Amino acid sequence: MKIEILGTGCAKCQRLEELVHEAVTASGVEAEISKVKDIKQIMTYGVMTTPGLVIDGQVKIAGKMPTPDQIKSWLKK
Repeated sequence: MKIEILGTGCAKCQRLEELVHEAVTASGVEAEISKVKDIKQIMTYGVMTTPGLVIDGQVKIAGKMPTPDQIKSWLKK
């Protein structure tokens, strides 16, 4: 599973990264987690507001913070 955190490094982006790491650990899934800070690359996903979360190439959320339960549910699919 490939997880990308979209954001330029703001506090919400950093918090999203923490939540993703916690959810991956709790779920026991194997995932490659990376951060995408380049605004042009972020825009290729159609994301105009950060933070954003992309799992296996699919944008799951953008512009707001998901709950830990939402992240865990996305990891199961």
